[in-house]
Amino acid sequence: MRGRSVIVTGSTAGIGRAVALAFAAEGARLTLTGRNRERGAEVVAACLAAGAEAARFLAADVTAPDTAEMVIGAGVDAHGRLDVLVNNAGILFRGDALACTDAQWDATIATNVTAVFRFSRAAVRVMAPQGSGAIVNIASDWALVAAHGALAYGVSKGAVAQLTRSMAADHARQGIRVNAVCPGDTDTAMLDTGMATADRAAGLARLGAAIPLGRVAQPEEVARAVVFLASDAASFITGALLPVDGGNSAV
Repeated sequence: MRGRSVIVTGSTAGIGRAVALAFAAEGARLTLTGRNRERGAEVVAACLAAGAEAARFLAADVTAPDTAEMVIGAGVDAHGRLDVLVNNAGILFRGDALACTDAQWDATIATNVTAVFRFSRAAVRVMAPQGSGAIVNIASDWALVAAHGALAYGVSKGAVAQLTRSMAADHARQGIRVNAVCPGDTDTAMLDTGMATADRAAGLARLGAAIPLGRVAQPEEVARAVVFLASDAASFITGALLPVDGGNSAV
Protein backbone atom coordinates (compact mmCIF):
# COMPACT_ATOMS: atom_id res chain seq x y z
CA MET A 1 0.00 0.00 0.00
CA ARG A 2 3.01 2.31 0.07
CA GLY A 3 2.23 5.49 -1.83
CA ARG A 4 -1.42 4.60 -2.35
CA SER A 5 -4.16 7.06 -1.49
CA VAL A 6 -6.71 5.60 0.95
CA ILE A 7 -9.87 7.15 2.42
CA VAL A 8 -11.49 5.64 5.52
CA THR A 9 -14.79 6.92 6.91
CA GLY A 10 -15.67 6.59 10.58
CA SER A 11 -12.00 6.20 11.43
CA THR A 12 -11.77 7.48 15.00
CA ALA A 13 -12.81 4.36 16.93
CA GLY A 14 -13.42 0.64 16.73
CA ILE A 15 -13.06 -1.10 13.38
CA GLY A 16 -12.47 2.16 11.51
CA ARG A 17 -9.50 3.10 13.69
CA ALA A 18 -8.05 -0.39 13.32
CA VAL A 19 -8.47 -0.17 9.53
CA ALA A 20 -6.68 3.19 9.42
CA LEU A 21 -3.79 1.80 11.47
CA ALA A 22 -3.57 -1.33 9.31
CA PHE A 23 -3.23 0.76 6.15
CA ALA A 24 -0.76 3.03 7.95
CA ALA A 25 1.44 0.05 8.74
CA GLU A 26 1.53 -0.67 4.99
CA GLY A 27 2.74 2.86 4.24
CA ALA A 28 -0.46 4.28 2.75
CA ARG A 29 -1.36 7.94 2.35
CA LEU A 30 -4.47 8.41 4.45
CA THR A 31 -7.47 10.72 4.42
CA LEU A 32 -9.61 9.98 7.47
CA THR A 33 -13.06 11.16 8.50
CA GLY A 34 -15.15 11.23 11.64
CA ARG A 35 -17.09 13.63 13.81
CA ASN A 36 -14.73 13.99 16.78
CA ARG A 37 -11.79 16.31 16.07
CA GLU A 38 -9.87 15.33 19.21
CA ARG A 39 -10.04 11.62 18.41
CA GLY A 40 -9.26 12.46 14.80
CA ALA A 41 -6.03 14.18 15.80
CA GLU A 42 -5.13 11.17 17.95
CA VAL A 43 -5.68 8.66 15.15
CA VAL A 44 -3.64 10.76 12.71
CA ALA A 45 -0.74 10.79 15.16
CA ALA A 46 -1.08 7.04 15.68
CA CYS A 47 -1.13 6.41 11.92
CA LEU A 48 1.98 8.49 11.32
CA ALA A 49 3.76 6.65 14.12
CA ALA A 50 2.65 3.33 12.60
CA GLY A 51 4.25 4.12 9.25
CA ALA A 52 1.75 6.07 7.14
CA GLU A 53 3.43 8.10 4.42
CA ALA A 54 0.90 10.85 5.11
CA ALA A 55 -2.29 11.23 7.14
CA ARG A 56 -4.91 13.93 7.55
CA PHE A 57 -8.27 14.11 9.28
CA LEU A 58 -11.43 15.83 8.10
CA ALA A 59 -14.22 16.35 10.63
CA ALA A 60 -17.36 15.52 8.68
CA ASP A 61 -20.91 14.22 8.94
CA VAL A 62 -21.21 11.48 6.32
CA THR A 63 -24.97 12.00 6.10
CA ALA A 64 -24.65 15.57 4.79
CA PRO A 65 -25.33 15.62 1.03
CA ASP A 66 -22.07 17.36 0.09
CA THR A 67 -19.73 15.46 2.43
CA ALA A 68 -18.81 12.64 0.05
CA GLU A 69 -17.70 14.92 -2.78
CA MET A 70 -15.81 17.11 -0.29
CA VAL A 71 -13.90 14.25 1.33
CA ILE A 72 -13.12 12.45 -1.94
CA GLY A 73 -12.00 15.73 -3.47
CA ALA A 74 -9.77 16.49 -0.49
CA GLY A 75 -8.13 13.09 -0.75
CA VAL A 76 -7.44 13.54 -4.44
CA ASP A 77 -6.16 17.09 -3.95
CA ALA A 78 -3.77 15.90 -1.24
CA HIS A 79 -2.46 12.77 -2.92
CA GLY A 80 -3.17 13.17 -6.63
CA ARG A 81 -5.41 10.11 -6.97
CA LEU A 82 -7.67 7.71 -5.06
CA ASP A 83 -6.75 4.05 -4.84
CA VAL A 84 -8.91 2.76 -1.97
CA LEU A 85 -12.15 3.81 -0.31
CA VAL A 86 -13.26 2.08 2.89
CA ASN A 87 -16.89 2.82 3.81
CA ASN A 88 -16.83 2.11 7.53
CA ALA A 89 -18.99 4.77 9.20
CA GLY A 90 -22.14 3.25 10.65
CA ILE A 91 -24.64 3.39 13.50
CA LEU A 92 -26.70 0.77 15.32
CA PHE A 93 -30.04 1.00 17.09
CA ARG A 94 -31.28 -2.08 18.89
CA GLY A 95 -34.91 -3.10 18.58
CA ASP A 96 -37.45 -4.98 16.51
CA ALA A 97 -39.98 -3.37 14.14
CA LEU A 98 -42.26 -2.27 17.00
CA ALA A 99 -39.41 -0.65 18.91
CA CYS A 100 -37.78 1.06 15.91
CA THR A 101 -38.86 4.68 15.60
CA ASP A 102 -39.11 6.56 12.32
CA ALA A 103 -36.19 8.74 13.40
CA GLN A 104 -34.01 5.71 14.13
CA TRP A 105 -34.92 4.11 10.82
CA ASP A 106 -34.16 7.28 8.86
CA ALA A 107 -30.85 7.86 10.66
CA THR A 108 -29.76 4.26 10.08
CA ILE A 109 -30.51 4.32 6.36
CA ALA A 110 -28.91 7.76 5.94
CA THR A 111 -25.68 6.70 7.64
CA ASN A 112 -25.35 3.03 6.72
CA VAL A 113 -26.73 3.07 3.16
CA THR A 114 -27.11 6.51 1.59
CA ALA A 115 -23.67 7.71 2.74
CA VAL A 116 -22.07 4.51 1.42
CA PHE A 117 -23.75 5.10 -1.94
CA ARG A 118 -22.67 8.74 -2.12
CA PHE A 119 -19.06 8.04 -1.17
CA SER A 120 -18.86 5.11 -3.59
CA ARG A 121 -20.36 7.15 -6.42
CA ALA A 122 -17.88 9.97 -5.79
CA ALA A 123 -15.02 7.45 -5.67
CA VAL A 124 -16.02 5.85 -8.98
CA ARG A 125 -15.96 9.26 -10.64
CA VAL A 126 -12.25 9.44 -9.75
CA MET A 127 -11.30 5.79 -10.12
CA ALA A 128 -12.88 5.20 -13.54
CA PRO A 129 -10.59 7.64 -15.41
CA GLN A 130 -7.62 6.08 -13.58
CA GLY A 131 -8.71 2.62 -14.71
CA SER A 132 -8.20 1.22 -11.22
CA GLY A 133 -9.42 1.36 -7.64
CA ALA A 134 -10.84 -0.68 -4.80
CA ILE A 135 -13.88 0.00 -2.63
CA VAL A 136 -14.34 -2.02 0.55
CA ASN A 137 -17.62 -1.68 2.42
CA ILE A 138 -18.05 -2.69 6.04
CA ALA A 139 -21.27 -4.68 6.09
CA SER A 140 -22.05 -7.25 8.81
CA ASP A 141 -22.77 -10.93 9.21
CA TRP A 142 -26.33 -9.61 9.60
CA ALA A 143 -26.12 -8.86 5.88
CA LEU A 144 -25.93 -12.65 5.41
CA VAL A 145 -28.35 -13.93 8.07
CA ALA A 146 -31.32 -12.40 9.84
CA ALA A 147 -30.66 -9.77 12.48
CA HIS A 148 -32.35 -10.45 15.82
CA GLY A 149 -33.39 -7.36 17.72
CA ALA A 150 -31.74 -4.87 15.35
CA LEU A 151 -34.14 -4.55 12.43
CA ALA A 152 -32.99 -1.24 10.94
CA TYR A 153 -29.32 -2.18 11.19
CA GLY A 154 -29.84 -5.60 9.61
CA VAL A 155 -31.84 -4.15 6.73
CA SER A 156 -29.22 -1.45 6.16
CA LYS A 157 -26.39 -3.97 6.01
CA GLY A 158 -28.37 -6.16 3.64
CA ALA A 159 -28.66 -3.11 1.40
CA VAL A 160 -24.89 -2.58 1.63
CA ALA A 161 -24.39 -6.17 0.47
CA GLN A 162 -26.55 -5.63 -2.60
CA LEU A 163 -24.94 -2.25 -3.29
CA THR A 164 -21.57 -4.00 -3.18
CA ARG A 165 -22.57 -6.68 -5.68
CA SER A 166 -24.33 -4.25 -8.02
CA MET A 167 -21.46 -1.77 -8.15
CA ALA A 168 -18.97 -4.60 -8.59
CA ALA A 169 -20.89 -5.75 -11.67
CA ASP A 170 -21.33 -2.23 -13.05
CA HIS A 171 -17.73 -1.08 -12.70
CA ALA A 172 -15.57 -4.19 -13.13
CA ARG A 173 -14.67 -3.30 -16.75
CA GLN A 174 -13.43 0.08 -15.48
CA GLY A 175 -10.86 -1.66 -13.31
CA ILE A 176 -12.73 -0.98 -10.07
CA ARG A 177 -13.21 -3.78 -7.55
CA VAL A 178 -15.99 -3.52 -4.95
CA ASN A 179 -16.16 -5.93 -2.02
CA ALA A 180 -17.55 -6.05 1.50
CA VAL A 181 -16.29 -7.38 4.79
CA CYS A 182 -19.03 -8.82 7.01
CA PRO A 183 -17.88 -8.73 10.65
CA GLY A 184 -19.62 -10.60 13.40
CA ASP A 185 -19.55 -9.50 17.04
CA THR A 186 -16.39 -7.43 17.45
CA ASP A 187 -14.86 -5.97 20.60
CA THR A 188 -15.87 -2.32 20.07
CA ALA A 189 -18.02 0.25 21.83
CA MET A 190 -20.86 -0.56 19.42
CA LEU A 191 -20.97 -4.09 20.77
CA ASP A 192 -21.53 -2.79 24.30
CA THR A 193 -25.12 -1.88 23.40
CA GLY A 194 -25.91 -5.58 23.03
CA MET A 195 -24.60 -6.69 26.40
CA ALA A 196 -27.09 -7.67 29.08
CA THR A 197 -24.63 -7.07 31.91
CA ALA A 198 -22.55 -4.19 33.23
CA ASP A 199 -19.61 -6.59 33.59
CA ARG A 200 -17.96 -6.13 30.17
CA ALA A 201 -15.69 -9.15 30.44
CA ALA A 202 -18.64 -11.36 31.31
CA GLY A 203 -20.66 -9.85 28.46
CA LEU A 204 -17.92 -10.54 25.93
CA ALA A 205 -17.60 -14.10 27.21
CA ARG A 206 -21.35 -14.63 26.90
CA LEU A 207 -21.45 -13.31 23.34
CA GLY A 208 -18.35 -15.27 22.39
CA ALA A 209 -19.78 -18.53 23.71
CA ALA A 210 -22.41 -18.46 20.94
CA ILE A 211 -19.78 -18.15 18.18
CA PRO A 212 -18.18 -21.32 16.73
CA LEU A 213 -14.64 -20.06 17.41
CA GLY A 214 -15.67 -19.33 20.98
CA ARG A 215 -14.94 -15.61 21.18
CA VAL A 216 -15.72 -12.24 19.63
CA ALA A 217 -13.41 -10.69 17.04
CA GLN A 218 -10.80 -8.04 17.68
CA PRO A 219 -10.99 -4.95 15.43
CA GLU A 220 -7.53 -5.72 14.05
CA GLU A 221 -8.78 -9.07 12.69
CA VAL A 222 -11.45 -7.29 10.68
CA ALA A 223 -8.95 -4.67 9.53
CA ARG A 224 -6.62 -7.31 8.08
CA ALA A 225 -9.45 -8.60 5.90
CA VAL A 226 -10.15 -5.06 4.67
CA VAL A 227 -6.53 -4.48 3.71
CA PHE A 228 -6.45 -7.84 1.91
CA LEU A 229 -9.50 -7.02 -0.20
CA ALA A 230 -8.05 -3.63 -1.07
CA SER A 231 -4.67 -5.06 -2.02
CA ASP A 232 -3.25 -6.60 -5.18
CA ALA A 233 -3.41 -9.97 -3.41
CA ALA A 234 -7.18 -9.80 -4.05
CA SER A 235 -6.81 -8.65 -7.67
CA PHE A 236 -9.36 -11.15 -9.03
CA ILE A 237 -11.93 -10.71 -6.25
CA THR A 238 -14.90 -8.42 -6.75
CA GLY A 239 -18.52 -8.55 -5.64
CA ALA A 240 -17.54 -10.71 -2.65
CA LEU A 241 -19.07 -10.62 0.83
CA LEU A 242 -16.33 -11.89 3.14
CA PRO A 243 -17.55 -13.05 6.57
CA VAL A 244 -15.18 -12.30 9.43
CA ASP A 245 -17.44 -13.70 12.11
CA GLY A 246 -15.81 -16.74 13.65
CA GLY A 247 -18.10 -19.06 11.70
CA ASN A 248 -21.31 -17.46 12.97
CA SER A 249 -23.01 -17.11 9.58
CA ALA A 250 -22.09 -20.68 8.67
CA VAL A 251 -24.38 -22.07 11.34
